[in-house]
Amino acid sequence: MNANLIVILGPTATGKTNLAARLAYDLDAEIISADSRQVYRGMDIGTGKDLADFVVNGKQIPYHLIDIVDAGTEYNVFEFQKDFLQAYENIVSRNKTAILCGGSGLYIDAVVKGYRFLEVPENTALRNQLEQKSIDELNAILLSYKAIHNTTDSIYKKRIIRAIEVAKFQAENEALIRDFPKINHVIFGIDFDRETIKKRITQRLKHRLEHEGMIDEVKQLIANGVDPEKLKFYGLEYKLITQYLQNELNYNDMFQKLNTSIHQFAKRQSTWFRKMEKDGFHIHWIDGNLTLEEKLSLIKSMI
Repeated sequence: MNANLIVILGPTATGKTNLAARLAYDLDAEIISADSRQVYRGMDIGTGKDLADFVVNGKQIPYHLIDIVDAGTEYNVFEFQKDFLQAYENIVSRNKTAILCGGSGLYIDAVVKGYRFLEVPENTALRNQLEQKSIDELNAILLSYKAIHNTTDSIYKKRIIRAIEVAKFQAENEALIRDFPKINHVIFGIDFDRETIKKRITQRLKHRLEHEGMIDEVKQLIANGVDPEKLKFYGLEYKLITQYLQNELNYNDMFQKLNTSIHQFAKRQSTWFRKMEKDGFHIHWIDGNLTLEEKLSLIKSMI
């Protein structure tokens, strides 16, 4: 195998986990998650952990960077890089293949592009100053740094402020930044047309709400002491279901807003992946309508 890392990416609801787990079974490989929310314990249904997919023909497929921090904490790309390297080096030290699987474009970029990140301390004075500004003003400040940030950073005020805090610190402390090692990789993406993805998202959302207990999951997180405002910070399912539980939205409005928000999220993911291609990264797109065996055969023919 020429690549030291196999990457499987794609928008939400495209079946990445199932494909990665089956490939890991065939290659005796291990999976590293590239999902910014699956790191949280207790946030299972809303983040789509699909842990049952990691058992293939009775064999537990080893996975990393899932359920590693408590819900309510703020996990960032710097911590992901550290945790990724630790998991990756552990896997390759045992002569195993590593598969990076997920849809968080920033996290995938942080590995394949070798971004340079460093741990950024909180700047209380800066935060207090930025809190007085509007979202448009904050976005303008963030863009002035030309910072690479997640698409959700420009939506939620706390995330924009944190992104500015990180960008400002990096600009002022460039000499402290260490290079992230270059890793030889091959990237595969699962591709559906947009209408199919929208249908898959809506079907999955209905199932999670009506049969998998996603609302009860959010109730349990709040009962366990997670601040509802923290849950809103995580966006999408956790934000809107929390608003529903706090009687800020009725069920129908919650469902419609959530369905639309996830469609928009999938579109932003696709835009990110197209930008990766414009930046020179080749993604081998695989037709999502192929059978699982056909997808596996295609991938194995190219690695």
